[in-house]
Amino acid sequence: MELERVEGGLCAVKGVRAYGIKEGKNGLALIEGKGKAIGMFTSNKIKAAPVRFTMRQLEAREGRISAIIANSGCANSFTGERGMRNAEKMAELASSSLGVDKEEVAVASTGPIGKQVDMGLIEKQLGEVAKRLTADEEGSMTAAKAIMTTDTFHKERAISIGAGDEERVMIGGIAKGSGMIFPHLGLSNATMLSFIYTDVSLDAEALKRCFKDAVDNSFNMIVVDGDMSTNDMVLLVSTGGGGEISEGDFRDGLNFVCTELAKLIARDGEGATKFIEVRVKGAASVGDAREIAKAIVRSPLVKSAIFGERPDLTCGRIIATIGSSAIGDVDPDSISISIKSEGHRAVLVARKGEFVDLSGAARDIMKGKEIFIDADMGKGEREATAWGCDLSYDYVKINAG
Repeated sequence: MELERVEGGLCAVKGVRAYGIKEGKNGLALIEGKGKAIGMFTSNKIKAAPVRFTMRQLEAREGRISAIIANSGCANSFTGERGMRNAEKMAELASSSLGVDKEEVAVASTGPIGKQVDMGLIEKQLGEVAKRLTADEEGSMTAAKAIMTTDTFHKERAISIGAGDEERVMIGGIAKGSGMIFPHLGLSNATMLSFIYTDVSLDAEALKRCFKDAVDNSFNMIVVDGDMSTNDMVLLVSTGGGGEISEGDFRDGLNFVCTELAKLIARDGEGATKFIEVRVKGAASVGDAREIAKAIVRSPLVKSAIFGERPDLTCGRIIATIGSSAIGDVDPDSISISIKSEGHRAVLVARKGEFVDLSGAARDIMKGKEIFIDADMGKGEREATAWGCDLSYDYVKINAG
């Protein structure tokens, strides 16, 4: 089974049209594509009105979606009953523009918390966006740009899966996210949003299994700053009508797209100067591996040391983080750590309970823009990978307002 990267993002999937507009800090994206839908949402106890509204929509129609309307510039979070009415009004406006059932419209928002949505602006922008919906690459690109907040670039990916001359299955998606990124998405963070479409023909339970696996391995493994948004949302919509592939092949493809989008978010962390990948292997369980990997990439001390290009401080803080985050017992004498960056081979920096020489090659590696850390726990065969970025002066400047 071949996996081929293609252009077009969302619009690579037949039957999907999109467009977006951005005016200053305020943007609006509209996506049309009918099919079975699954959502995963923030675990924050205070969920924004669009999150609660969309969860209700999916439940009401047993997971069927015809359109998504998403705005940037206002999170519509902590906005009381008026906020919920505005989320519903956004769905009504999209429904009227597209001629679809209001109960099959999902709503998403991103931006400052505690601010009411400017519905006059939403209505004005929607009038422009709706008449420019397109299945061309431009549709996906403009929609991805419309939902950006502190993002410095738009994020989209698409692939086709198939064998030989058979009809291929398409998976395409867009995402946004730069700060307030520490997603903990479950079935039932600026914000992390992602909308993914596919034409695969799989039953709802198979889609749900693949989606949960992909999100757990991707979006739930990125950390920019350790703060969880009230608005995090990932939606998967399957229009059907594509080629037939196995559940396993679709799962692999969906994992690829979600991981690519997640890594783009990590690379675009607010104020980031370096991309960080942490792989923890040799763990007793996948849960242990995930917890340790996320803890390392979440640590302000580790992130600051990487920004400062200090291998000695970085490694010492990694060790402290491992000890404080591990679920089970840790044997210091079993831990080994290596680091590498683009253009440099991996260098062993810790072995059998003590550090190896942290000068020379290790210092050169820390000057790279992509830092890869491998931590072997020496306890088993399970592993996990997390992604994030360093913590720079600019992050504080951005979030100080």
